[in-house]
Amino acid sequence: MSYLSVSTWSLHRLLGPLRWTVWDESARARKTVIQEQPELLNLLDLPEEAAKRGFKAVEICHFHFPSTDSAYLEQLKKAFVSAGISFDTLLLDYGDLSTADSERAEADMSFMREWIRAASIAGAKRTRIVAGEAQPGDAEALERTAGRLLQLAEFAETLSVQIITENFKALTSTGESCMRLMDKVGGKVGLITDFGNFGGERKYTELAMTIPVSVGIHAKSECDEQGYPDEAEFQRCLEAVRQSGFDGSFVIIYDGPGDMWAGIDRVRRLVEPVLA
Repeated sequence: MSYLSVSTWSLHRLLGPLRWTVWDESARARKTVIQEQPELLNLLDLPEEAAKRGFKAVEICHFHFPSTDSAYLEQLKKAFVSAGISFDTLLLDYGDLSTADSERAEADMSFMREWIRAASIAGAKRTRIVAGEAQPGDAEALERTAGRLLQLAEFAETLSVQIITENFKALTSTGESCMRLMDKVGGKVGLITDFGNFGGERKYTELAMTIPVSVGIHAKSECDEQGYPDEAEFQRCLEAVRQSGFDGSFVIIYDGPGDMWAGIDRVRRLVEPVLA
């Protein structure tokens, strides 16, 4: 049965500093860039807050973790258990599995393994890995990504974590490329479909391709300057869900102005009838 989840991206102005991971080409190494902002909601308090608001699960972006020490990760796991909701997915936003640069690829794979371990300790069911930055028509890049995803999936399985990817970044920016990748990984890697990551006239055709094979949907709406969703456009996205037989998580994504919980609720109101 489908259920409601929320992503920490929808609360990114509340959860304190953002710790972005970037590749420094001149240094040939990763670095962390910290975007300072006030902490209005502690990440350890989020599971209880989300449960109070009726959510069944949470997804956490890696840049919201203030620490990856085992003790902190265990605290986070306990917070989810205490709240009675699921830590569905750790969303790792960094990495390029499609690169032909073997040094960069190995560094990124090592980093991804570290976060898969963190996901396991914290009790997350899944880790979302970005497929890559190469263009969707690059067949060799698609092969590289598929092979590396399968390596990560084999590693993650030993830690009881599922690897999933998303229609996010260039390589999986089209429905056709997503489906080619899913075919190559042979069911060993899952998929999230984000309403906001396909565009143009073919958007709804592409959603119809990927939603039936997705374990989760990022229910992201187009919003106006006041943070109100384009309901007609969003209903077209939801119609692709209705036609698909989808049975997974609806993760509310809000990135508009104003109060973020209020924005989340406006999107949620449109999603809830599909759950009925």
